[in-house]
Amino acid sequence: MNQAPNPGADGSETTEQAPAGPFARLHNTVSGRLMALPANTIGALWILQAAFLFTIMSTMIKLVGEHLSVFQILLIRQGVMVLIVAPRIIRGLPTSLATKRPGLQAGRVFFATTAMLCGFTAIIELPLADATALGFSKTFFITIFAIIFLGETVGVHRWGATIVGFLGVLLMLRPQGDGFIEIYALLAIIGAAGAGMVMVILRVLTKTDSPTTILTYQATFVGLIMIGPAIYTWQTPSLREWGLLVLIGVVSWAAQMSNIKAFRSGEATAIASLDYTRLLYATIIGVIVFSQWPSMETLIGAAIIIGASMYTVRREAIRGRELARAAEGRGYNN
Repeated sequence: MNQAPNPGADGSETTEQAPAGPFARLHNTVSGRLMALPANTIGALWILQAAFLFTIMSTMIKLVGEHLSVFQILLIRQGVMVLIVAPRIIRGLPTSLATKRPGLQAGRVFFATTAMLCGFTAIIELPLADATALGFSKTFFITIFAIIFLGETVGVHRWGATIVGFLGVLLMLRPQGDGFIEIYALLAIIGAAGAGMVMVILRVLTKTDSPTTILTYQATFVGLIMIGPAIYTWQTPSLREWGLLVLIGVVSWAAQMSNIKAFRSGEATAIASLDYTRLLYATIIGVIVFSQWPSMETLIGAAIIIGASMYTVRREAIRGRELARAAEGRGYNN
């Protein structure tokens, strides 16, 4: 029977049985055509799907957040995701729980919890496009934290892009007639900072711990942290809300998997900018579902953030090529 590699929940490969029956021929035809595409094209398709799924996830969070607390949403989301990845976690025992950096694992859980609590609250309280655009500031926090904690060297171009990007963030933080909007915008920034810190910690953790271990700690402990607050703020969901809560977990997992496949298929420098299609999706859905139009400050600030981020990605690509050529030159000289 044909088998095809498939990324597991942690990004590693598992073996997936090719479908049999009346749909097998269609599946093989579509898969064959996709595999014939250039790698960056495949990666682009995956990241476009991830961006759409993340926006759908945010939309459902905003819908259920009208009546349920963010703690309750996050608890059930994590629970559903744990159930999805449980078979892999169980197969990996005891290795899936063995970590060489327990302190960093705890730090990652803390910052991931902060990022999700603040980010989800911003999604619920802000216009969807505003919350999405502010979340893009994660790129600049990664740069700053990498300098502080990893000792990375950053040139004048990347510093300039980071400063310009934060000017875009400051523009979006301007009060818009309601002081609460500014508070929730600040929460969105804190959430982005937390997500940036998670990415920096991952750069260190992945050198010593397996992806399964990293996944297990976050999926399990973020959910455990939410139990107490969720019980305290518990509101019995309606049947519709239960359906949305379960879908939030499923779509979150699918979005993360699509993101993993995107960056495994294509070059990050070639496809990363496509993640900004989230803002387009968020704007359209915000208008149709919530009748919320993004403000002019949001649109201008988002344009500045996206432009600075794309410039950063381009500069990193150029720098990477220069380092590669320098390394080749040293090898030739030796």
